[in-house]
Amino acid sequence: MIEFKVSTHGAELQSLQKDGHEYLWHGDPKYWGRRSPILFPMVGKVYGNVFRVEGKEYPMGQHGFARDSEFVKEGERYVLDGCPLEKYPYKFELAVTYKADGNKFIATWTVTNKDTKDIHFQIGAHPALMLPDYHEEDPVHGYLQCYDANGKVVKQPMLSHGLSEGYLTELEAPVPMPVDKDGLLPITGETFAIDTFMLEHGSVKSVTLLDKNKQPYLSVGSDQTEAYGLWAPHKPGCPFVCLEPWCGITNLVGFTGDLKDRYLNHALKPGEKFTFEYWIEL
Repeated sequence: MIEFKVSTHGAELQSLQKDGHEYLWHGDPKYWGRRSPILFPMVGKVYGNVFRVEGKEYPMGQHGFARDSEFVKEGERYVLDGCPLEKYPYKFELAVTYKADGNKFIATWTVTNKDTKDIHFQIGAHPALMLPDYHEEDPVHGYLQCYDANGKVVKQPMLSHGLSEGYLTELEAPVPMPVDKDGLLPITGETFAIDTFMLEHGSVKSVTLLDKNKQPYLSVGSDQTEAYGLWAPHKPGCPFVCLEPWCGITNLVGFTGDLKDRYLNHALKPGEKFTFEYWIEL
């Protein structure tokens, strides 16, 4: 039986258990003080921590402001009804619901345009999941395996961009992710020295975390995934990994264009809604 807890701060998942076993990272700031933040209205960083709308500049931190906002609980929904327009120049509502369905935990996030003009945004998930039976001295702590929209293993995931100080950098040609012949990425103390693996173009829709014996432990996915991020802090003893389906991605180095022209931007006309759903299968 799946049980979970949620905070009104950021509408962030605080605990995810099945039959009494905890799967979610507990937020120790020694490694990372968050657990499963909602990335909105940005995924990643905007170049120079500033974005632009119609020539006006607005400061914005990494991954947007939803993760640091206070939501209002309305029944089963957690609702963020806009923010100061000097922070983000659009009127919107972000409604969050969570549920358990069999072996799946399902998150559903709906953005509604409450403005009289088009609004522009990105949205994404960032759950941190505990590595099974973690011991720092083990040479390998588990494995990651990528799957496409048809549920088939992606034997050779490709990286279309590099990453520099949190921004995308252009590559001369796509680079293969360092997987073995079966498409498995070993998780070691050095796997995330690269920072984040970003799998673009909808090539990966879900990722499975396997234990040290290569047995499936859990999976995280979304049919809507445009880019999938794999990340953990590069710190000795880090016992978790973040599996992140996104509708959006961080800025390219040097991008100073309008928000509407951002790579993987989403737009809504007045009154329109956009629903993003992802799942964690235990």
